[in-house]
Amino acid sequence: MGYIVLALLLIVGAAFAVALLRRSQGARGQSDLSDLDAEVEASGWVLRLGASLSVPEARIWAGAGETATRALTDAAECHRAAGAQLSAAHTADEYAEATRVAQEGLAHIATARAALGVAAVAA
Repeated sequence: MGYIVLALLLIVGAAFAVALLRRSQGARGQSDLSDLDAEVEASGWVLRLGASLSVPEARIWAGAGETATRALTDAAECHRAAGAQLSAAHTADEYAEATRVAQEGLAHIATARAALGVAAVAA
């Protein structure tokens, strides 16, 4: 679990460093700043989805029924797709699409948790 937290901190730190680097590279237009904000927001949602997929109660997930298994599979697919969209995105609209896909994945996680009777984690 400690390694997961360390990895998440490193990823967030790298995203922050990229954000600072982009801001310090000269005069940028207001639309570029909103693109940067959209990138940071999308990164946060994708990280949250990834963290939701690596849960400490793995024994509960192992006994999952059909509904929970399908929801977890869909969430993992959303995580993969959102990560790919995030890495290819360059505009605020493209980052918004990655955010939407990550939020869809979180909805699948909520469905799986409900099917398993596991309490939802507070946002």
